[in-house]
Amino acid sequence: MKIETDDLSGAEIAAFLEAHVRQLRAVSPPESTHALDLDALRRPGITFWSVRDDGVLVGCGAIKRLDADHAELKSMRTSPVRKRSGVATLLLEHILTEAKGMGYTRLSLETGTAEFFLPARRLYEKFGFTRCEPFADYRPDPNSAFLTRRL
Repeated sequence: MKIETDDLSGAEIAAFLEAHVRQLRAVSPPESTHALDLDALRRPGITFWSVRDDGVLVGCGAIKRLDADHAELKSMRTSPVRKRSGVATLLLEHILTEAKGMGYTRLSLETGTAEFFLPARRLYEKFGFTRCEPFADYRPDPNSAFLTRRL
């Protein structure tokens, strides 16, 4: 598998992200869906990566700068046909290394509390993320779990 910084200009990644947003909107109430669309992911302060296996798009993830020391993990997605095949683990390892190299000392994220999000929460906990209070512009929400990790 190969992980590369993506400028989000390709049709394949646009469709992949549209499926991501559509899926999250289907399992979470609108006020609790915090996925960024393609335009939002193109804004300054966001670094986005795609994961390809033999040229096939199998995953993606991003970090969003919150301040000089703190970034947010965004848009983690694995292709449904590649779930539990190591894509997310490989990508999360890469993002943690990159975030540290960018000078961040803390990485936080928001994910859902529904059963659908349990595999994601387990992955983040395996990598040392722990529950925290809402950060950045987030507010307490029973549908959201907030996690953070020191780098």
